[in-house]
Amino acid sequence: MKEQASIPTSKVARATRFVKTGVKIGGNYLKYNVKKMVDPSLTKEELHQDNATDIYDSLSELKGSALKVAQMLSMDRNILPRAYVDRFQMSQYSAPPLSGPLVVKTFRKYLGQTPTELYDEFEMKAANAASIGQVHVAHKDGKKLAVKIQYPGVADSISSDLRMVRPMAVRLFSLNEQDLDRYMGEVESKLLEETNYELELRRSQEISQACAHIPRLVFPNYYPELSASRILTMDWLEGQHLKDFLKENPSQTVRDQIGQALWDFYDFQVHSLRQVHADPHPGNFLMRPDGTLGVIDFGCVKVIPDDFYDSYFALINPDTLDDEVLTNQIFLELEFIVAEDNARDKQLFTELFKEMTRLLGKPFAADAFDFGDETYFDSVYAFADELAKVEALKNSKVARGSQHGLYVNRTYFGLYSILNELKARVVTHKPAWLRSQKVLG
Repeated sequence: MKEQASIPTSKVARATRFVKTGVKIGGNYLKYNVKKMVDPSLTKEELHQDNATDIYDSLSELKGSALKVAQMLSMDRNILPRAYVDRFQMSQYSAPPLSGPLVVKTFRKYLGQTPTELYDEFEMKAANAASIGQVHVAHKDGKKLAVKIQYPGVADSISSDLRMVRPMAVRLFSLNEQDLDRYMGEVESKLLEETNYELELRRSQEISQACAHIPRLVFPNYYPELSASRILTMDWLEGQHLKDFLKENPSQTVRDQIGQALWDFYDFQVHSLRQVHADPHPGNFLMRPDGTLGVIDFGCVKVIPDDFYDSYFALINPDTLDDEVLTNQIFLELEFIVAEDNARDKQLFTELFKEMTRLLGKPFAADAFDFGDETYFDSVYAFADELAKVEALKNSKVARGSQHGLYVNRTYFGLYSILNELKARVVTHKPAWLRSQKVLG
């Protein structure tokens, strides 16, 4: 893959790149409309392909928060057309890497030495490159290391990038503007945390140590003396990302073992630590033929407030939805419904969010769940498709759902998606209070 010798870092340079991308998209629409006049049966597939390619190529050069949003959207298969999902998934671990001189410049700025002065060996060609940084292989004192380097200017451009990507997201993906504004606010706060590698170092050590007892999980050691605010050094973990791992046709037993490790990892974080690795895309996990799972990248961690936790997970217990008064109270607390709703809207949104809760809570309702059950995922995607057609939701003047739910929802959606691709069958461990008392009775 071709290396980048520079990244646009000024607001003017980055805005110019966005404008050029907008012009390309306009051209794609013009081309589509002309072809549509000749052939009325033409679908938007080619338009989506062209737009996805142009947007990804632009964002991958800019890197940073705009590319991170593309990466996050690629996890939501119900939001984007397939062409966008396929293209944006590349941002999870295969964006164009930085050139050697930029890498050396970053080391001199933040650690005061070149990579060859700090490590016994340092491979200048990046092993992986994603949205916010890239990873290099190094060796020191007989250990193989992974060295993550943040792209120049990423932290400084977050706010302006998100402002520029907002109208593109509204126009192309028909997203509700109020929801998107709240979404962008939460994304901005998390991205600012993700660019702080000193914070990531501390969280990585804390969470990996707290979860070390969970079977089949493997975490790297971290090296503070070889790390800084824009550089992070850790052990190199062997393993494969999800798609490459599945090409090896692992046995069902191995799939189940990895799936169980994933479920138990998130169960412990959410219910015991009340903070969670909130970026569960395939690029952050390394799968092995012995059924173990390497966990990397704690840049995005969501701390779950106690009041939100109590309300959100109360809905997971199937008994809650049978209690109309309690459900109404929780829906108000989670902002699924608001005091300004008229009777018709309150009824509509109550029924919609009840159905959503039942669907997404279904794995919790059983002692074990087969995530290879495509009928379950088909029902989830069908519901999402129907949700997208609800005019009252699209035109709502208020954002629905607590902002804390954005990353918690994404965490479970990402977890479910990986377990689905693994076709894993897992025992759905959970706190006793989430179990239906009717079933126990």
